[in-house]
Amino acid sequence: MLVYGTEVVIPAEVEIPSLRIIQEAELSDEKWIKSRYEQLVLIDGKKMNAVCHGQLYQDRMSTAFNKRIKLRQFAPGQLVLKKIFPHQDKAKGKFYPNWQGPYMVHKMLTR
Repeated sequence: MLVYGTEVVIPAEVEIPSLRIIQEAELSDEKWIKSRYEQLVLIDGKKMNAVCHGQLYQDRMSTAFNKRIKLRQFAPGQLVLKKIFPHQDKAKGKFYPNWQGPYMVHKMLTR
């Protein structure tokens, strides 16, 4: 979208005008500087827009994921199991158990 329909210009040529850029524009120095500044501001706006959309997408994904999460409170002395995830080395096959333990809770840490 940023370069559609125009020739690609490297960022160094945008900051420091080259002879090729000045000849293609056929503008005076003042007009050329103003047009380049406006293009740089437009690019910055599009970058910020993309960042905002990315953050909104991450927020939507986290809320969708967190809907299924149940908050559990553990107490010292309680027995718990530890899940073995498929990417861990201890997950050795189809018939290997999915859980390790039981483990006893000794101390509660706060965030």
